Amino acid sequence: NRRTKMKRIFFAFFLTMSLVVCSKSGLAADLIKVDGSSTVFPITEAVAEEFGKQGKGRVIVGISGTGGGFKRFCRGETDISDASRPIKQKEIDACREGGVQYIELKVAFDGLAVVVNPQNTWVDYLTVEELKKIWEPGAQNVIMKWSQVRGGFPAGDLQLFGPGTDSGTFDYFTEVINGKSGSSRGDFTASEDDNVLVEGVASSEGGLGYFGLAYYEENAGKLKIVPVKAAGSVQAVAPSKETVLEGSYTPLSRPLFIYVSKNSLKTKPAVKSFVQYYLQNAAVLCEEVGYVPLPQSEYEAGLSKI
Repeated sequence: NRRTKMKRIFFAFFLTMSLVVCSKSGLAADLIKVDGSSTVFPITEAVAEEFGKQGKGRVIVGISGTGGGFKRFCRGETDISDASRPIKQKEIDACREGGVQYIELKVAFDGLAVVVNPQNTWVDYLTVEELKKIWEPGAQNVIMKWSQVRGGFPAGDLQLFGPGTDSGTFDYFTEVINGKSGSSRGDFTASEDDNVLVEGVASSEGGLGYFGLAYYEENAGKLKIVPVKAAGSVQAVAPSKETVLEGSYTPLSRPLFIYVSKNSLKTKPAVKSFVQYYLQNAAVLCEEVGYVPLPQSEYEAGLSKI
């Protein structure tokens, strides 16, 4: 009869909607959201690609810069934040206010590459003091020619390219070169996307820029690496996996991190599986994309935290 038919239709509709909701909930539980550093991005992307082949969950990886990534992470919008520097106190406070607890995990080592255009024939190396002379706040609208950097350099225009202020690379470079994180001239072409910086230097004869070593190695045919001479050093050192690992490329070597939400680890099994997979495979995958792996003992220590 009509009433029985309506009951059956209602039951079928209810069952269908329940399955849709469950399906969407399942997808949400399997969706792992990552954002942050453009430097750490190639490692996380490589891990995510391999993890995806296991069918254990889907990973979305964004590039908002280290600072931009922490803003989202501390609001609870992401499960994992890629970072090319340790979390700052203001970000710790923001996470506390947002109720976000986290675990800090090192995943690799990296060196910052200082590069110039391949047509640059005059720069064989730069000292830390010369880099400071170029990049310190007082250089803005003052140090505009190569001849102002060192006697004997030509008078051509100095065209600068560097990470934006949301970048952990910017924070680290300004701290070790200029003496204070965030302290920099502002009249340069800035981008959170390292590929934009690569293309900028590659297309500007007077160009100079800095970004992660992996991006230089990926684009070595378009750029010229600049060895750096630290204060008190006898000779300049070029960045490489070997010089980064042995500590001779100073002061532009650094560890790279991921920050993982404790709540995501507890409530989303896929996140825990992904982080475990990350630490178990980072040594191989980070080398494939141009980074320096940690000692195996550090990856094991990270696994014990989760």
